[in-house]
Amino acid sequence: MGTHTYGVMAVDWEERVNFDRLRGERLARAKAQLQASGLAGLLCFDMYNIRYITSTNIGEWARDKLSRFCLLPRGDEPIMWDFGSAAKHHELYCPWMGGGRSRAGISLLRGAVAPEAGRAEDVARKIKRELEMRGLAKAPLGVDVIELPILAALQKEGVTVVDGQQLMQAARRIKTRDEIVLMNTAAMMVDATYEKLYRAMRPGVRENEMVALAAQTLYTLGSEDVEGVNAIAGERCSPHPHIFSDRVLRPGDPAYYDIIQSYMGYRTCYYRSFAVGSASPALVDAYKRCREYLDVAIAMMKPGITTADIASRWPRAQEFGFPDEEACFGLQYGHGVGLSVWEQPVISRLVSLDHPVTIEAGMIIALETFWPASDGWSAARIEEEVLVTETGHEVITRFPAETLLVAGAPYWTGTGPLDSTRELEPGAGGAGAGAR
Repeated sequence: MGTHTYGVMAVDWEERVNFDRLRGERLARAKAQLQASGLAGLLCFDMYNIRYITSTNIGEWARDKLSRFCLLPRGDEPIMWDFGSAAKHHELYCPWMGGGRSRAGISLLRGAVAPEAGRAEDVARKIKRELEMRGLAKAPLGVDVIELPILAALQKEGVTVVDGQQLMQAARRIKTRDEIVLMNTAAMMVDATYEKLYRAMRPGVRENEMVALAAQTLYTLGSEDVEGVNAIAGERCSPHPHIFSDRVLRPGDPAYYDIIQSYMGYRTCYYRSFAVGSASPALVDAYKRCREYLDVAIAMMKPGITTADIASRWPRAQEFGFPDEEACFGLQYGHGVGLSVWEQPVISRLVSLDHPVTIEAGMIIALETFWPASDGWSAARIEEEVLVTETGHEVITRFPAETLLVAGAPYWTGTGPLDSTRELEPGAGGAGAGAR
């Protein structure tokens, strides 16, 4: 299957991503899942599903508004109701949405529009009308996510609503050849970002400055959305808070990052860990343990194994300080990644041991592991994105992570360079107050 790395532009002298093929293959997969399901259609408010079906997009500000919606009727082409003037724009610039299928329409904006305005009822009538025109009104309608007033309005119109998100997850689970190129390109952009972060990390720099540098680098390279950059350092590393702060990096700090961004809609989930200036033996040991669990999972990755096979090789919650699997969910973790950062399959001891899912060629799965250090405050966090091939796997995240990297300018003493391994003494609150 293999991946290729290109620039971020389309050119006439080399086929990189064939966007016509990408649009056609994505829609065909959604249609095939719908046809096999017996549902009347799919009503989508989830922007990731909307993009997969219609290949239309507006600003990332709309991602959490539930304002846009599309209907894919069984046996027919998708209809898009869009945010005001975006409908006219797509009519002009998205010829695959021709034939009057790009229309203005608005929902409740997550409750910002008052119920008495009647928008929920208007949405329900629009959908009912399209189903009736195609003789589909008596079959169940699949919906991915929905505001409760719209659900109630559809039911009042006599429409039976069922879960459509699983159908879309199934359609999106296996990546097409063009999706793989886009995801490899997105990973390349994060490779470059980690190079910038590695060279910028030193005592006195704040976590939020690292976030700003990452965002600047990614947008310069062509990212369309930097969804989130976790920048975690020092005492904040254990337990993992999943959010950056303005904490200042200090000598000997552990620091790890997760970069979630998208190129042409396709996201990354990509952790790396570092030591700032020097690394303690406890952090070095934690990194080795973290890497071992990750490498075990990567080595297993091939078609035919299950998520339970991988999860069973990861440590139990109690082995690293948590009472149960729910309390440490997401620390020893695997998940599909694509147009959204978490897709099927999910790999976790919480759900995978009793409900295994078979790994298939064409999946791209992010594998992420965590291990707390014996000092009580340091920790290591690493993640790799893995493409499952017909015969095995290929890792598409390439910034070096085989061993712990020490960032920051080297320190020089009268007898030569300062040893990069230094044990910090625990102080009040857990961080080291000095070195020996």
